[in-house]
Amino acid sequence: MFDLGIINGTLYISGKFLKANVYIKNGKISDISKSQLEAKKYYDISGKYLLPGFIDPHVHFHLDLGKYISADDFYSGSISGAYGGITTYIDFLDPVRTAEELEKAFEYRLNLAKNSLTDYAFHATIANPIDEPEKILRKAKKLGLSSIKLFTTYSSSSRRTYDGYIAELLEKTKQYGVVISIHAENDEIIKKYEKNEIKVKDHSKYRPTIIELSEVIKLAEMAEYYNAQLYIVHLTSGKTLNELKKKFKHILGKNLIIESCPHYFYFTDDIYNTEKGYLYTMTPPLRSKKEQKMLIENIDYIHTIGTDHCPFNIEEKKKDIVNGMPMGIGGVEFSFVLMYSLFRNKIIDKFTKNVADYYGLKNKGEILPSYDADLVVFDPNKEWVIKEHHSKSDYIPYKGFKVKGKIVSTISKGKFVIKDGVLNKKIKGSYIKRGEIIW
Repeated sequence: MFDLGIINGTLYISGKFLKANVYIKNGKISDISKSQLEAKKYYDISGKYLLPGFIDPHVHFHLDLGKYISADDFYSGSISGAYGGITTYIDFLDPVRTAEELEKAFEYRLNLAKNSLTDYAFHATIANPIDEPEKILRKAKKLGLSSIKLFTTYSSSSRRTYDGYIAELLEKTKQYGVVISIHAENDEIIKKYEKNEIKVKDHSKYRPTIIELSEVIKLAEMAEYYNAQLYIVHLTSGKTLNELKKKFKHILGKNLIIESCPHYFYFTDDIYNTEKGYLYTMTPPLRSKKEQKMLIENIDYIHTIGTDHCPFNIEEKKKDIVNGMPMGIGGVEFSFVLMYSLFRNKIIDKFTKNVADYYGLKNKGEILPSYDADLVVFDPNKEWVIKEHHSKSDYIPYKGFKVKGKIVSTISKGKFVIKDGVLNKKIKGSYIKRGEIIW
């Protein structure tokens, strides 16, 4: 007998919709059938979709900047995410320079995450490393950290990783089964401006599109040359994407994976000229309406959607000058409905299967027998207005936005985290140790 039967829904399976029932046993999808089989409990979702649980590849819970700590910890962040259908997320370890520091950073983060209600993995993060690349790669693999994040900027705070080291990492990605994820901005151009006192209204002016475009194109060349596994995080501009499409279409989805975030589709840099523009500061910044339009038009060349969820409270961000301001914006609770409202069903894989495939999350991202029973009950026809949230941040960037599609229930490993809008606080997530990733 099955533990739970989810009946009368429309299932999203491998890119297609199918009317069927899903049966769960011991936290796994055990059967998919058009027949009503025997189960201890049934959950009728007539008129609704059953989607794979969403995976957010890019969050910053309890990000400690010294003076500031991001508003959501792993407990509140996982709750807010669950209300948005997120059943798994990938956070980041603190930046390190050596393999020894990496293990310490892992243990520290693992302890912080123990209160998460949903499953989680981590990216290793390096900053101006001094150990040889292979030493860090070996340690990352041992800890189940099959992705390594680095920055091509922030040299002023010793976080930049330089091209020679990046080249060595990229050359070894398939040998070690590891993905290199990069925050790609041109440090030399940024340094021209960083000593200036930059007003909020000039945030995007002093961090212009060329800093992303020039760095991403260079990295794409390297990814092709080394037959590497390169993942670019939080791409901001349709101009950058258009250039990639023209010059590197043949490696997009093969050696080069592109992530973007909902805020780049919903806001433009005009908002920095408004009274509350400071609430929308993040790095990289928002872009022009023209670039946003190009981003929307080229959505098929974006492979995954991450939120870069990193909210702070109003008083922490309420400044006229961006220097020293905590950067970031919230997004886990509304990311899917926002993107679904723009793109409908074509966005589903970018929240599910694609993330699982590119980041090595086995048995997640699809509704298939033997996979984890991570599921989202979704009403595609419900229209509503965003008014409140479950984040600890004291503002909602998307407040007042009208969206189409509503998360009804969220299921993690066969158990309801959210059932008909009601939270189950008794559930507990687990750390996912990832193995080899080969695209």
